[in-house]
Amino acid sequence: MDKTIAVVAIMVSDKDAVEKINSLLHTFGEYIIGRIGVPYKEKNVSVISVIMDAPQPVINSLSGKLGMINGVSSKVLITK
Repeated sequence: MDKTIAVVAIMVSDKDAVEKINSLLHTFGEYIIGRIGVPYKEKNVSVISVIMDAPQPVINSLSGKLGMINGVSSKVLITK
């Protein structure tokens, strides 16, 4: 299956979700090239960017599972 490079943008507004997010990212770890997280305390939100090299269904799976966690939203940007 062909792989593509993608950035998964994750917005976290509920700190209780962090453990679930980290567990999920660990599960997809073989596809993750890198990640950066920035807490924005003034707005009580954290932003995480995850760079992946994976088949499209894997990227979609991660984004979908992240979106099912309360207090978390995610969007994907994929290379052409």
